[in-house]
Amino acid sequence: MTTTDLERPAAAPAFQEISAGRKAKNRAATILVSGAFVVAVAPLIWLLWTVLEKGLTHVLNADWWQKSLAGLTGRQSGGGAYHAIYGTLVQAVICAVIAVPIAIMVAIYLVEYGRNSRLAKWITFTVDILSGVPSIVAALFIYALWVTTLGLPRSAFAVSLALVLLMIPVVVRTTEELLKIVPDELREASYALGIPKWKTIVKIVVPTALSGIITGVMLAIARVMGETAPVLILVGYTQYINYDPFGGNMASLPLFMNSERLTTNEIGEARVWGAAVTLILIITVINLLATVISRLTSVKTK
Repeated sequence: MTTTDLERPAAAPAFQEISAGRKAKNRAATILVSGAFVVAVAPLIWLLWTVLEKGLTHVLNADWWQKSLAGLTGRQSGGGAYHAIYGTLVQAVICAVIAVPIAIMVAIYLVEYGRNSRLAKWITFTVDILSGVPSIVAALFIYALWVTTLGLPRSAFAVSLALVLLMIPVVVRTTEELLKIVPDELREASYALGIPKWKTIVKIVVPTALSGIITGVMLAIARVMGETAPVLILVGYTQYINYDPFGGNMASLPLFMNSERLTTNEIGEARVWGAAVTLILIITVINLLATVISRLTSVKTK
């Protein structure tokens, strides 16, 4: 074999025509995947169409966002859902203020410090249990602790405590997985420069995963806003606006829908659909904000 033969590149393999059998399998797989997509999306489109058709009229009315039902009976038209929108947002914000710091610190401990420790195993087991707890069980637990044991009144704050139990495992799991994705090379490079571990976590690890963490937090908030059991058990409904989350009844969109459903008339039914559209819009806005914030806070690589 000469030197010229060694330097000559190998000939490219000849193109082989795709067999009829492979084409048929590919076509069948495409049809099955497309059919599964249609089966999954069709009920969603039908649901959204029904809700928008029956409730969009209320949402497009300015009074719906600016007024409450104060002084109106179930058979009187007019008013709005401002009191319920306010209550939903307040309960969700209080829940997030309590749950997010706790969940993020738990996730940081599990990934950066605990790893194989006995405490980390117990924490992981507890988070797994909380992930499967129904919302009504969380509400009954807070009722037994907050109202029965401590003797404190039913309130919006008690609802937020129940939502905390539902939100923590979601944020912990999301943050934990995102912290695991951060390359170990970043940590090792920081340690090699003599930076302490806690500062490495604060300045490098968390900022690297921050966009995903924020997205997970926003999605968790959107999830707990639609919970019904905690508001039914831990706070009463009112047609007025209550600015005190620690005392008195406070409306929310799930409670608003439940109350108007009991009126059994066309006006109440229309308000139920309007509240459903409002809740969908709020959750959609939160998801869009999560996407925007995620892009703004993502680490830019050159």
